Amino acid sequence: MELHSDETIWYFFKKGESHGFSLLFKKYYPQLHVYGLKLSNNQEITEDCLQNFFIQLFESREKLGHINSLKAYLFVCFKRRLIKQLQKNQNNIPISEAQLFKTNFTFSSEEISIKQEIQFLCTTTLTSLINQLSPRQKEVIYLKYYSGMNSSDIAEVMDMNYQSVLNTLQKALTKLRIASENQQIKSILKKN
Repeated sequence: MELHSDETIWYFFKKGESHGFSLLFKKYYPQLHVYGLKLSNNQEITEDCLQNFFIQLFESREKLGHINSLKAYLFVCFKRRLIKQLQKNQNNIPISEAQLFKTNFTFSSEEISIKQEIQFLCTTTLTSLINQLSPRQKEVIYLKYYSGMNSSDIAEVMDMNYQSVLNTLQKALTKLRIASENQQIKSILKKN
C-alpha cells in the first residue's frame, strides 16, 4: 500500500490512529472547504459545517464500512450535511440541488486561469521528460497512451514479446515518475 494512498489513510482513520485522521483532514479539508463555499456562498456556515462533519466522521468511524472512493464518499456526505444545514438556516425550506447550483456555484476567472496555467506547466514538463526517454520507451508510451493500444498490439507493432513491452513500459513510467519528483523538488527549492 502506498503510504498516503486513500486506502491507507482510511484504514488508519478507521482504526482511530491520530495520524490517519490528520492525513485525512489535511488532504481533504481544503478541497471540501472550496466545494462548500461554492455550494453555500457562506464562509461561516461552510466552516462550521465542515468542522462538524469531520467530528461526526471521527466519532462514527467504527461503524463505517468499506468504500470504493474516499474522495467521492467525503464529497457526497459533506454535500448532504451542508444542504441540510442550509435548509435549517432557511427555516427548513427545502433546497433542491438545482437551486443550489444555480444560485451559488460560480467560477472565478482566477480559478480558471490558474487551472490552465498549471495544466500548461504540467504538459510542458511532461513533454520535456518524455523526450528524455530512450527511443523504445518513447515509442511504447506513444502507442499505449496516445494511440490507445493494448500491450499485445504494441508487442506486435514493435516486434517485441509481450513481457518485454510490459518491462519497457514499466521502466519508462518509473523514469518519468522519478524525473517528475526531481523536477518538483527543484521547483520547491527554487521558491525557497
